[in-house]
Amino acid sequence: MTQLRQKMIQEMQLRRFSPRTQRSYVSAVVGLAGYYKQPPDKLTNDDVKKYLLYLMNERKLSWSTCNQVVCGLRFFYTVTLGNELKDFDIPPRKNKKQLPEILSKESLERLFACVTNPKHRLLLMTTYSAGLRVSEVVKLRPQHIDSERMTIRVEQGKGNKDRYTILSERLLKELRAYWIMYYSSTATWLFPSRDMNNPMNISTAQKIYYSACRKAGITKGMGIHTLRHCFATHLFEEGIDPRIIQVLMGHNHISTTTRYMQVTRTMFKRVRSPLDIPGTPDSTTIDA
Repeated sequence: MTQLRQKMIQEMQLRRFSPRTQRSYVSAVVGLAGYYKQPPDKLTNDDVKKYLLYLMNERKLSWSTCNQVVCGLRFFYTVTLGNELKDFDIPPRKNKKQLPEILSKESLERLFACVTNPKHRLLLMTTYSAGLRVSEVVKLRPQHIDSERMTIRVEQGKGNKDRYTILSERLLKELRAYWIMYYSSTATWLFPSRDMNNPMNISTAQKIYYSACRKAGITKGMGIHTLRHCFATHLFEEGIDPRIIQVLMGHNHISTTTRYMQVTRTMFKRVRSPLDIPGTPDSTTIDA
């Protein structure tokens, strides 16, 4: 490990960055250095810009991936190397606002029903029923399921925060049957990897979701995180207080939670299209 990389990692550790963020930022710098085959501290601001344009225009990387690269490179040049922020002249990023695609409850039941592997089905059901991030569901342990209080404990979720979310009665029954059939009381992880010693890999969980969608004929949604979006939206549709949903989701700001109000079908049910309102001119009477 080079001294620069070691220094960068130490600076991230001091700031309590998650291991995933650390890997992402280091990967951004490694990618830049590999592209030019030069040490990153020898590259100019123009070199960085050209590299970012290459990622966007030639490699066609997603919006979020390019943003991660920018964050990693900004950290390296301004913190690790100690350069002034003005010397890292990357135009400010506009926030790309996208509303999530939501699956109906009927689609979700179809999704769960087409998964024959019990562990895979319970993984998807747990993600939806408790509103978990994929990084949270794969790290669940048996002791995190509290059947007396009907809660699920999420340890060190996003932002290194613990929280509690709800435990579905239906899910609890299925989890008990799954546990008795497949695992012993000494098992470490609720959803272990094949070797049983580690939690399931996040990429494996994503593949399980995509495979289930193909079998169920579902084309909406972007990855397993769709199930978390569905959790929040369906609670809104049931009239649950946004502040309660905020706590269950682990959002810092209520504005992050209330954006799901924009995709609730109950809100649209109260509004009629002007085309359906009596007195609207019939299309056959409109001049061509």
